[in-house]
This record gives sequence, structure tokens and C-alpha cells, in this order.
Amino acid sequence: MFEKFIPNMRVDSVFDIDLEGLYAQGYRGIITDLDNTLVGAKAPLATPELIEWFEKVKKCGFKLVIVSNNNLDRVSVFANPLNIEFVHAARKPSGAAFHRAMEMMGLGPKETIVVGDQMMTDVFGGNRQGLFTVLVLPIAVEDEGFGTKINRMLERIVKRRLGKVGLWLEEDKRR
Repeated sequence: MFEKFIPNMRVDSVFDIDLEGLYAQGYRGIITDLDNTLVGAKAPLATPELIEWFEKVKKCGFKLVIVSNNNLDRVSVFANPLNIEFVHAARKPSGAAFHRAMEMMGLGPKETIVVGDQMMTDVFGGNRQGLFTVLVLPIAVEDEGFGTKINRMLERIVKRRLGKVGLWLEEDKRR
């Protein structure tokens, strides 16, 4: 029952994702969350290191779309200066935003990766759509809103349940 919450890959940050390896496996698109995945929830703009990562993503041949549950103002202020397409008010884990992002990239589920910091929205939503899911550690937990704090409590319950059946073996890493 809880298997839909298990990511295909766990890394500390987007910078630890093996882009070349995933491209070699046939993946061509990345759907990424914004808040606490790419930057802290209160950081309005990309860091220089993240801008370099976006260039690496493009150089590897990936298409990229940001899919965020946040509002238009938050997402557009971040994405527009970088010329990155996005879906705001996504209502993840609902599948509609994932499908919209895949349509924007012209890709299907077998070619698409989802990267995010939340099991309850990014991983669960991506797994339900048959996408390859990557869970990163949240960047700034202290800046999270009320809804995300609720999701984190639910994540802890899911991780405990998965741990009891041997499906969540590693310690929970937090920054």
C-alpha cells in the first residue's frame, strides 16, 4: 500500500543526480519541484550554482519544466528570468500537472523524471503516473509553510511503516 511513496532514487540535492546516467537510460525530460528542491521556500531567485546545474541539464539534452503547488507570482519570479517553462498551482499529487508538463516537453512517462523534496506530493504523484522519481533532501525545512509541515508529519508515518517491512532502510537525512 505504501510502495507508491518510495522514490526510485534518493540523493542529497539536485546536484547529486547522475544526469548522464539517466540520459543513457532513455530519460529526456525532468519535471522538478521548486520550493525546497531547487532553492529554499523563501529564496526568490536561483543561486549561481543552480544556474550552472540548469545549463548542465540542457547540455545533457534534457528538457525541463518546473511544477509547483505554489502561486503564479512565486513561480514566475523564479522561472521567467531563467526562461524555464512552469506549471503553477499544480495541486500535486494530482496527475493533471504532471501530464501538462509532459505535454509541454512532448514526452511520455517512460522518458520523464520527477525531482522533488516531498514524498506526499512529488514522489507519490510521480509514481502514480509511472514516472521515474527522485527524492532530494529539503533545502530549508525551517521556511516551510503549514501544509508542508503537515506533509512532513505524514512522511514520518509512511517512513516508519515502510521501515517496519524493510522498504525504508536508511536514516532520514535532514539539513
